[in-house]
Amino acid sequence: MSIDTKKIGVGGVYIGGGESVKIQSMCTTKTSDISATVAQIKALEIAGCDIIRVSVLDEVDAAAIKTIKDKISIPLVADIHFSSRLAIASIENGCDKVRINPGNIGGESSVKAVADCIRAHRIPVRVGSNTGSIEKEFLQKYGKNEFSLVESALKSVGMLEKHGVNDIVISVKASDAPLTVRAYTLLAGRTDYPLHIGVTEAGTEQSAVVKSAAALGALLLNGIGDTMRVSITDDPVKEIIAAKRILRAVGLDNDFVEVVSCPTCGRCRWNSMALAKKVSEYVEKFSKPAKIAVMGCVVNGPGEAKGCDLGIAGAEDYCVIFKDGEIYRRVSAAEAETEFFKEIDKILND
Repeated sequence: MSIDTKKIGVGGVYIGGGESVKIQSMCTTKTSDISATVAQIKALEIAGCDIIRVSVLDEVDAAAIKTIKDKISIPLVADIHFSSRLAIASIENGCDKVRINPGNIGGESSVKAVADCIRAHRIPVRVGSNTGSIEKEFLQKYGKNEFSLVESALKSVGMLEKHGVNDIVISVKASDAPLTVRAYTLLAGRTDYPLHIGVTEAGTEQSAVVKSAAALGALLLNGIGDTMRVSITDDPVKEIIAAKRILRAVGLDNDFVEVVSCPTCGRCRWNSMALAKKVSEYVEKFSKPAKIAVMGCVVNGPGEAKGCDLGIAGAEDYCVIFKDGEIYRRVSAAEAETEFFKEIDKILND
């Protein structure tokens, strides 16, 4: 959420210029399978996706964009490589943004044709590089590092600017966290275009979330990043969940219920872990700033969770419920879960 970047509209959603960081994902369906694609997009919408991207591999995919657009509520980005014809068809069928690589879209005339179409339809474009698509001249000059990534991306930007396109979003993705951070940090000092941040080829869920949290968290804490995607080799809904959690962790989303819980130790004489999981799942549906604690023992629990709106801590045969660090109820171990959920509902439903 950088206030120093240009504000750009994608459909009815704005990125850059101090706007909130927008969460993106990409469909795994064949775009021409309209029912499957729409169903996946709607699931992503419900999860909290702000902008969705689809692959355009052929004319049937490009034509499907028009129908898909009529059935969804979030902006749609068409992802095209190697074909100016498909890029133009996607734009003419109503995509809200296009993702291209001017270096592989064709020659100068092809780049101009796509640029003219982008300007005519007044939509933005995302360009950029990743560690697998660095321009040869920069790879030979710098090697595979942040300098070649940034120079390669800025060359693409220059190709579009030459033909009058100025609503541009840039990405410079790497498959490891340190290089990703270095590349985006360098790029942020070279441009005022909004940045789409992400770690490419991050892997399966656990690895991808850890890599993305490390890289994107570091960038966001330093004011770098206007849109983001957490790439996971899994159901894309998991990407949205992970992205929201990263935004919450860095303080860019406060409209949620935070559950804090201790890892427990030998002093814990009750199953606080099970209750912490139940509480976390229960409060996920609420969009309200609140902090709830599930602590292992009555010795440290209330004090350690003093900043919470509500908390619980246990002994072997009883639990204490506390507010703002002060104990105000003592309940039996058998009644603890039921009574605690009653107190949660009071806070979240008032």
